[in-house]
Amino acid sequence: MTEILRAGPETRVTLHFAVRLMDGTEMDSTFGGEPAAFVWGDESLLPGFESSIRGLKAGDKRSVFLEAKKAFGEYNEENVQHFTRDTFIQYDTLESGMVLSFADAAGGELPGVISRVEDDWVYVDFNHPLAGRDLTFEVEIIAVERYAPEQPVTLN
Repeated sequence: MTEILRAGPETRVTLHFAVRLMDGTEMDSTFGGEPAAFVWGDESLLPGFESSIRGLKAGDKRSVFLEAKKAFGEYNEENVQHFTRDTFIQYDTLESGMVLSFADAAGGELPGVISRVEDDWVYVDFNHPLAGRDLTFEVEIIAVERYAPEQPVTLN
């Protein structure tokens, strides 16, 4: 008898998904293209989404509602920072909606969206673009495979 693997710890899950706003606007989708894959617990998926597909097997489909705080978090006004215009001297023009790359405290890349430009000030929004938004995920599980991380080799 063949064991039916279900999404959970020590599995690798291949799936199609679509992310939609509550008005039905599709923000991202793998349907019609290559499926996505992740290793359970690798933090590549939102925790609320990952927990909602626990126990699903290949062939299962599900629609998942995630409120903002369990998706990309609530919108936080404190994540909008203002900088003097001369901070961006290398740019000929700055417009609302432009995405710029900044360095975070650890030296990693942090995207910011210019939310407005006023005389000598530039306001940059560091919230995730879907922060504060309730979302619906459509998911279809393509495959669930056993996954165990490599055991470290011990040298004597």
